[in-house]
Amino acid sequence: MSAGRRLAELSGPAAAAALGPGSVVVLPTGAVEHHGPHLPLLTDQIMADRVAAEAVDRAAAAGVDAWVLPTLAYTKSDEHAWAPGTMWLRAETFLQTVVDLGRSVAAAGAERLVFLNGHGGNVAPLGVALREVRRLTGLRTFLVPALVAAPPPDGEGLDELGLGIHGGAAETSMLLHLRPDLVDLSTAERWVPEHLAASELIGFHGKPVTFGWLSDDFGPAGVLGDPTQATAAYGARLYEASVALAVAALTEIAAFHPLGPGHTVAGGAGVAGPVEVR
Repeated sequence: MSAGRRLAELSGPAAAAALGPGSVVVLPTGAVEHHGPHLPLLTDQIMADRVAAEAVDRAAAAGVDAWVLPTLAYTKSDEHAWAPGTMWLRAETFLQTVVDLGRSVAAAGAERLVFLNGHGGNVAPLGVALREVRRLTGLRTFLVPALVAAPPPDGEGLDELGLGIHGGAAETSMLLHLRPDLVDLSTAERWVPEHLAASELIGFHGKPVTFGWLSDDFGPAGVLGDPTQATAAYGARLYEASVALAVAALTEIAAFHPLGPGHTVAGGAGVAGPVEVR
C-alpha cells in the first residue's frame, strides 16, 4: 500500500491539509482473542488490517479520497474471556472508544468514517456507534466486513453445515494465505455442533432466533467450524472477494447521501454550519 494513504504516517499539518469534505477515513477493527490451538490470537486483526490497507490502496488508485488509520486491536471479545491470551474491553468501553475516535476523525476534517470490521463480537456495538458518532459529530458512518463469503476453488467442498463462524475453514484459510507462518494445522480438529444444524429457528447466518453464547459452550477448543478443510487457495479467493467488496463499498460510500447526490444539509451535533456532500 502507498504510505501516503496511511493517515497516521502523515504529520499533523499534512493530515489537516489532506482531509476535507470528500475524505473517507477507514478504521479497521480486529481483536486479540483465542482462535483455537491452530491460529494466532491476532487472527481478526491481521484480516482487518490487510483487507483495509489493500482496499484503501485500490480505492484511492480509482479516485476515492480514502485514508486508513492503524487497526484497533483491543475490542469486545468477552465471549472468549475464559481463554488465556484473550484481551477484551467491556461493551461500554469499546463503544466509548470508537465514539471518541469518531470525534477525532471529525475534528481532523473528514466527512465519512468507515469501520472495516474483522471480528463478529464487534458488530453489535459498532452498529450502535454508527448512530452515536453520526449524531454527535455529523460524520457519515458505515460498517463494512473484512471477511465475506466466497465459493471454494473448484473441486473443494466445505462441510461445516453453516456453522463455521470462529476458527473454522474460512478464517484458517485466510491466515494460510496471509500469514501461513502463524498457522499450525497439525493441531486443527473439526468442531462443528451438528445438532444446531437441525434446528429450524435457532442458529447463525440469518436464522430468525439468535442466542447468547460463549465460545467454550461448544467444546473446550473454543472453535466453531472445521479448520481441517482450510487451504491457502481458498484463503486467496476469500481475500480477493473481501477486498473487492470493500473497494466497491468505499466507492459507493464516497458518493453516498440519504437524499441522493447533490444535496447540502445541516451538519449533526458538533458540526458548525452546513456540510457539503460530494
